[in-house]
Amino acid sequence: MGLLRLCSLVLAAAALIAQAPIRVDVHLINVSFSARDSRGLLVPNLTGDDFEVFEDGAPQKIAFFARTTDIPMTLGLVADVSGSQEHFIKQHHHDLEKFLKTTLGVRDRAFLVCFGNHLRLVSDYSDSPRDLTDALYDFEKDRREFPELGPRERRILGTAFYDAIVYPITERLSSVEEGSRALIVFSDGEDNSSAHHMLDAIEAAQSADVRIFAIRYTEIDHHGLNARNKYGMSVMHRLARETGGADFDANEKDLASHFREIGEDLRSSYELAYHTSNPTSDESFRKIVIRPKQPGLTVRAKTGYYAH
Repeated sequence: MGLLRLCSLVLAAAALIAQAPIRVDVHLINVSFSARDSRGLLVPNLTGDDFEVFEDGAPQKIAFFARTTDIPMTLGLVADVSGSQEHFIKQHHHDLEKFLKTTLGVRDRAFLVCFGNHLRLVSDYSDSPRDLTDALYDFEKDRREFPELGPRERRILGTAFYDAIVYPITERLSSVEEGSRALIVFSDGEDNSSAHHMLDAIEAAQSADVRIFAIRYTEIDHHGLNARNKYGMSVMHRLARETGGADFDANEKDLASHFREIGEDLRSSYELAYHTSNPTSDESFRKIVIRPKQPGLTVRAKTGYYAH
């Protein structure tokens, strides 16, 4: 083959390669998490070498690791105003106001949703604790003045708890690109009229990297906890655990310290990413475990993702 013909073939091949579309599928999995010691204090200055990451039991190589501090927060505040919470309305107001004063900073913003069997957007994004609490008091005067969130559904019973988790995420928080995202839920965790179920709520939060922090208000009669109480408590605990958040009993005396803890978790966290060793998009759930090498540390992170 002559040199001139060889050069022509090389140039032709190069032209074909240049015209062909390049498809890169990196399957990069991102996880935000916090690490606390045995005293419950955040642990700073850890590195990627201090952790092991597993997906469905298989070790993963960390491709990126960083610690973020003083990052802005975008919060969805979700308050249950159904019949089972009527005895807690004043406490909701008090605790929500305390949370905003304790946690919301000048670079943060929040919106407020109240729900029974309808979801009402009581306040869209605001950086003012006063505006958010004023909107809550206005809502108590006339609920019908406030727009519905999510599609209009015919609901016969009174509590659409899971819908009140899903729609604030899919219609508000999922489009937020910067900072940390979380739902702060004031409820007893009971549901009887949602179009969604618990796994829908977990998947929505995990897919959007939204952490759920649950403030639990459980009405207990003189006989003690009943089955519905236990169900609601387990629901709120699982939603928080699966998404990297935490759940708290509203009757605890140190609720203000829990509010500060939520703010700490969201403002200062670790970020890691890895290329999954199982790149198949089969819609299955992949379990993530972040294991600290240092004894006595507790990690809060979402427990996995769905391989879409």
